[in-house]
Amino acid sequence: MTSTLEAPVLSAIENAVRGAIPDAKVHADGGGGHYVVEVVSPVFEGKSTLQRHRLVLSALAPLMAGDAAPVHAVDTLIAKTPAE
Repeated sequence: MTSTLEAPVLSAIENAVRGAIPDAKVHADGGGGHYVVEVVSPVFEGKSTLQRHRLVLSALAPLMAGDAAPVHAVDTLIAKTPAE
């Protein structure tokens, strides 16, 4: 269960990914700076796992920058197409 204190960070993660991948379905969960992010988008079609992860992590980079970053780690990243 996510605490109400984590809700703004989860929303920020989801919004950052949607900003970079507008058609994406995004779900983030976790807390304490460690998160699980699942992204489903047709933009991943034909891309390797590394390419998919780079797209998502580049969107999250501003949330992971600096000593006081709200996101310290993405412990699990799932990036798949709607057909997967």
